[in-house]
Amino acid sequence: MSELAVITPSFGPDFDLCAALHRSVLAHSPDSVRHHIIVPRADLSRFAELRGDRTVLHDEAEFLPGSVRPVPGTKYSVNLRRPFPPLRGWILQQVIKLAAAARIEADVVVLVDSDIEFVRPFSAETFRRDGVVRFYRKPDEVDQRLPRHVRWHEVARTLLGLAQQPPPYPDYVSSLLAWDPVVVRALLARIESVTGRRWADVVGAQLHFSEWTLYGVFVDEVLGGPAARSFTSEDTLCHAYWDETPLDATSITGFLDAITPSDVAVMISAKSRTPFALRRAALAELNS
Repeated sequence: MSELAVITPSFGPDFDLCAALHRSVLAHSPDSVRHHIIVPRADLSRFAELRGDRTVLHDEAEFLPGSVRPVPGTKYSVNLRRPFPPLRGWILQQVIKLAAAARIEADVVVLVDSDIEFVRPFSAETFRRDGVVRFYRKPDEVDQRLPRHVRWHEVARTLLGLAQQPPPYPDYVSSLLAWDPVVVRALLARIESVTGRRWADVVGAQLHFSEWTLYGVFVDEVLGGPAARSFTSEDTLCHAYWDETPLDATSITGFLDAITPSDVAVMISAKSRTPFALRRAALAELNS
């Protein structure tokens, strides 16, 4: 069993970003850390060069029910057991993350999207203390100003069989998050117990859903709070740029200058369309 596994769902258009992330995982973590990269079957050959002693490349079908099939020529998949609504890519990726975190053998898993790069050393100890996994939580951050986040909380409470409560809610969403696989397996079993259905079918049928929020609500309200299996922190450990406006040479320098001493990673959202060459040059200078 690996002490720490890094899990990254990706796909062909994000190959360059994922390859840069992968190099940063190998450069900044101990040899015991494994990087699991999960891609559609059609993209396996594109990502094959990333395979190595510390890298496992997976077909995303390994983590999906056999009833889930891609719809050719679209960004959707369908669950033949429940064809409507179709699974959007956003929901499908969350199903894959939950399934992979539950199945991959490790003491702690860190879920990392392709637009993140590690810039400082990290190890299992970064995300685990005294046998329990780090739990990101910011109290009272979610209210009517964030209607989408409110909906995620409502859905999570329904799936977990919890009574609805009015906001404010804690925020559990960040760009770099650690999960305890034991907790994930218990969470998925809870959904099946509450709904009487296979968890992947239930999650895949959602129109509004956040895997981070589901995990957070489960730890807080089913396990009895973060002290039950996690230690809590409001520090994301990742300096993030979420805007959809591209960074330029001046703004990316200002962004990177604001990294804090505790940040082990940087996220520049792929949706920002920041030029890859600019991003690579700036992060290379940061690491020099």
